Amino acid sequence: MMHYSNWLIGVKNRASVRNACRTPPNNRASVVDARNNNPQPNGKRCELTVATHLWKKGYKTIKKIGEGTFSEVLKTQSLKDGKFYACKTMKQTINSLEQANNLREVQAMKRLSPHANIIQLHELIFDKEMGTVSLICELMEMNIYEFIQGRQTPLPDHTVKHYMYQLCKSLEHMHSCGIFHRDVKPENILIKQNVLKLGDFGSCRSVYSKPPHTEYISTRWYRAPECLLTDGHYCLKMDIWSTGCVFFEIMSLNPLFPGVNELDQVAKIHDVLGTPDQSLLQKFKQSRAMHFNFPPKKGTGISRLVPNCPAPALSLLYQMLAYDPSERITAETALRHTYFREIRLAEKKADTLHRVSVAIDGVESSGTHSCMQHIWRPTKLGKQLRGRHTRQTPLMSHNMKHAAEPLIRRNVPHYPTELPKLNMVLPRPQIPLTVSTMPAFTATHRGTLPVITSKKCQSQLAKPRDESHRTAFKNFYMPPLDRKHGGY
Repeated sequence: MMHYSNWLIGVKNRASVRNACRTPPNNRASVVDARNNNPQPNGKRCELTVATHLWKKGYKTIKKIGEGTFSEVLKTQSLKDGKFYACKTMKQTINSLEQANNLREVQAMKRLSPHANIIQLHELIFDKEMGTVSLICELMEMNIYEFIQGRQTPLPDHTVKHYMYQLCKSLEHMHSCGIFHRDVKPENILIKQNVLKLGDFGSCRSVYSKPPHTEYISTRWYRAPECLLTDGHYCLKMDIWSTGCVFFEIMSLNPLFPGVNELDQVAKIHDVLGTPDQSLLQKFKQSRAMHFNFPPKKGTGISRLVPNCPAPALSLLYQMLAYDPSERITAETALRHTYFREIRLAEKKADTLHRVSVAIDGVESSGTHSCMQHIWRPTKLGKQLRGRHTRQTPLMSHNMKHAAEPLIRRNVPHYPTELPKLNMVLPRPQIPLTVSTMPAFTATHRGTLPVITSKKCQSQLAKPRDESHRTAFKNFYMPPLDRKHGGY
C-alpha cells in the first residue's frame, strides 16, 4: 500500500507539472513579443484580421463552429464556387510558409489523402504578417459527441455497426501509412450523411518513432493503460483502445471510463476489467521510474453495462479493450471480425457488380469501335477506288448500302463483317455444245527439253473400251454470260 501511495504522489506531481506546461505556444510567443515591446493583439482583433486575410484569399467567414486549446474552427464559404468549408486556424505563430508545410498535421493530411474516411485538406493559407496558418478542409455536419448528446434511446445496431466499420477503416489506412492518431475520441470523429471521417491530426506521430513518447497525450477517458502506467512507452495499439471506448459510448450513450484524474482513470478501468496479472504489471514497471502496486480486484465486466449488446459486438469490444497491448486486436483484423460480416458481403457484392459493369462497358465500347471500323473501312476504300475505276463492284455497293443503315436498326456483330450474299443468276435453257477430243500431238523443242508425248492413262480395274467409243462425241452445257456495262 505504501508503494501505491507513493505512486499517487508521483501522479499528482506530474499532473501539476503538466498543467504548468499546458500554455499554448502562442502564449509563450506573446510573452516574448511583450518583452520586445511588441504585444500581440487581443482575440477579437485577431479574429477580424484572420477574417480579412481569408477574404483576400477568396473565403468569406460565416461563423465560429469550434475552438480548442491550439486552434479554432470557422465555417467559411468560397467566393469562387460558393461551396462551404471548415477553416481551422492555428493559434501557434508560424514564421514561414515552409514551416507551415512542415507541420505534423499538414504532413499527415497530405499523406493520408485521399481516403473516404479521412478529412481532406483543400488548401493551406499562410498569413505572413500575423504568422497564422489556416487549413481549409471539407465541412462535415457534426461530430459523434454532438450526435449522441441528449439522446434518450440507443442507436440502431446497423447504424453503430456502419460507423464503427468506417472508423476501423480509417485507422487501418492510417496505420498502414505509418501514422497513429493518439487522440481518437468522439469530438474528433465527424459524420455527414452516414459517412464517418476521422479528423484533427495535430497529435499524430509516426509508428517508426522510438519511445518514450509524450506522456500527456489523448483525452483522459480514452487513454490506454500503457499511456497511464508507463513513461511514454506506447504504440499504435493505443488507437484501438480509444476506438473500443468510442464503440461502447456509441452503443450505450455513456462514457466507459469517465475518470476525474489519472488515478481515478486507472481505478475505473480495474473496476470493469479487473486488476491485470503481476506479469503484465511487471512489464509496465520496467518503463516507469516509480513503483506501483494495485490491490487485486475482479472486474464487473462489460456485458453488465450493455445487457442488450449482440454477442459479436461484445466479442469485438473485449478484443479492442485488451489490457495488454500485445494481445489487443489490430485495425486490419478488426475489419475481418464476424461483427462486420454483413457489411463485407455487401461491399464484395457491390464491387463485383461494379467490375462486371465496367467490363461490359469496355467490351461494348471496344466491340462497337471495331465494328464501326469494319463498316466504314470498305466505304472509304470504295471512295478511293471510285477515283480510279469507272464502275463499282457488287461488294462495294452492298457494303455502302449496309453502312448507310442506322446502327440501332440492326445488330452489330462483335466478329468480322460477314460476306455479302451473292445474287445468283438462274441458268437459262441449256444449249448443247459439241466438243471433240483433242488428238495427241508432238512438239519439237530447240533446247535440251525432252519431247513431250501424250500418253493414255487407264485404270487397271477398268475394262478396255472399243475404238468406236473413244471417237464418240460428248455433250457439255454451259450457262450464258450476262454482259454488264460492256464487260463480263
